[in-house]
Amino acid sequence: MKAVADPRLSENVVRVRRIGLDFLAELADEDAQVFGLLDVVTTPDGPQQNAMCEDFVGMAELFARVRATLRRALAVPESAATLLETGDFHIDVDARRITVRGQEVHLTPKEYDLLVYLLRHPGKVLTHRILLGAVWGGDYIEQTEYLRVFIGQLRKKIEPDPAHPHYILTEPWIGYRFHPGP
Repeated sequence: MKAVADPRLSENVVRVRRIGLDFLAELADEDAQVFGLLDVVTTPDGPQQNAMCEDFVGMAELFARVRATLRRALAVPESAATLLETGDFHIDVDARRITVRGQEVHLTPKEYDLLVYLLRHPGKVLTHRILLGAVWGGDYIEQTEYLRVFIGQLRKKIEPDPAHPHYILTEPWIGYRFHPGP
């Protein structure tokens, strides 16, 4: 594979490092943008040619690669801790067991992933997009109805009174905040 520099790239290329991708701005046209994204990478020695540029097919592939990278970057991070205890919650990550106020709670895999993510961020307001990206992946960040349904199911399983939630609090038009209890 031979990489070739594209003379259409402007001299004032602006690089912004975000989630493992180099985004290039101020490019001459769409073809130059696509070529530039895959052709020039930043290394400790400065900009270098990327050998994968000739494998590039088009915009559809670019979007697929960006979506895949975002999905991996926003995935629920694995924690070294195998036991999570906070407030009324105890989670054995290896066994995928959750107890709330001393009672074991049976959750679906997505409910489990969502609750673990909330537990790892107690007291923090988590936007709809962050939760959807972390639990469902980057392709689902606009699907707020998924989140609403799963939060409702979680509340039924963990809240003493789901109509008046104590643990999973709604932040209107923003997302949710997890309060683990005393």
